[in-house]
Amino acid sequence: MGLAYAKCYDPNGTVHGIPTFPWRMAPDGLATRRQLRAQGLRPGGQRVAAQVLRYTHRGHARVAYLYQVAAAKPVRPMTSRKWGALALAMLARRTCPQCLLDVGYCIPPSLGTCVLCAYPDANTPDTDKEFTP
Repeated sequence: MGLAYAKCYDPNGTVHGIPTFPWRMAPDGLATRRQLRAQGLRPGGQRVAAQVLRYTHRGHARVAYLYQVAAAKPVRPMTSRKWGALALAMLARRTCPQCLLDVGYCIPPSLGTCVLCAYPDANTPDTDKEFTP
């Protein structure tokens, strides 16, 4: 058993306070939030049942909390009001504050405006230069 494995293996929770398992060694019936979401579930207010611990090559600990799949609840469906609020938020992200047009993509935060407003000189063709193949 490797040293990193030994530091991560604590099934009784005596060292870390909750049961701790090495990366990819969690018992069946436990899942992370992302794994629950992929199954259409949510933790539903339950406490963390265990954790998966992994050390990086630099010695930093990475933790993923695990929840009981049996106690998880189904994800709440989106209401029409939530869909409307989401649509308005996305419209606000696509609207240029300078020209007030819906540009069809999310405005980059680095520019603050659409590409046409950020680079107006690049959009006009140069008429004084001739094209020579």
